[in-house]
Amino acid sequence: MLLRSELPTRLRRFTRSERWVHRATAGLVLLCIATAACLYVPQLAELVGRRHLVVTVHEWSGLLIPAPFLLGLASRAFRLDLGRLNRFGPHDRQWLRAALRRDMSPASRPAGKFNAGQKLYAGWIAGAVLVMLGTGLLMWFTDLAPLVWRTSATFVHDWLALAMGIVIAGHIAMALMRPESRRGMRTGTVDREWAELEHPLWAEELKNSPDLKDE
Repeated sequence: MLLRSELPTRLRRFTRSERWVHRATAGLVLLCIATAACLYVPQLAELVGRRHLVVTVHEWSGLLIPAPFLLGLASRAFRLDLGRLNRFGPHDRQWLRAALRRDMSPASRPAGKFNAGQKLYAGWIAGAVLVMLGTGLLMWFTDLAPLVWRTSATFVHDWLALAMGIVIAGHIAMALMRPESRRGMRTGTVDREWAELEHPLWAEELKNSPDLKDE
C-alpha cells in the first residue's frame, strides 16, 4: 500500500484503446443523429438535399456503431471496465438515493471507477443501440418481415431515436460541466484529488495497488 505522498498527482483512468472506442462510437452516433435530422426535419432536408446519399450514410453509420465496441474487446482494460459497468453494488444504490434527494455531498455519493449514473447510462445506451439496430434492419431490408412488423419497427425506431437524442444531449451537457472528466477521456489521466472526491472507491483501489496499474 502506498502513502498519499507517494501517489502521482495524475492517475491513469483510460487506456488509448478505450479512448479510441469512445471517440469512434461517439463519431458514428453523432453522424447517425445528424443524418437522421436531415431526413426528418424538413428545413434541414431542403438545406442538405441529396436524400439518397444521406440515407446511405445514415444506414451505414448506424450499422457500424457496434464495430468499435467489438474491436475494443481485444483490450483487457476495456473488458475490465465493461465488468465494472455491469456490476451494481450497495454503494451504487447509496449514490442513486443521494441523487434522488439532490444531495451533492461527496460523502453521500460513493463511487468506484464509474458512478451509478454512468452505469445506468451505459446500460440504457447499449440496449437502445441493439433495438435501433434491429428495427433499422427491418426497415432497410423490407423482405425480412411482414408489413405490420416493419410499421411497428418504424414507430419504435423513430421514437427511440428521439429519446436517444435527448439522453445523449444530456450526456454531453454533463460532460461540458465536468472539465476533469473530459480531460480524462481526452488524455487518459485525471487529477488525483478529483479522483478522490468524485470516485473515492476507485482512488482507494489504486492507492492499494503497488504498481498503480488499473488494468
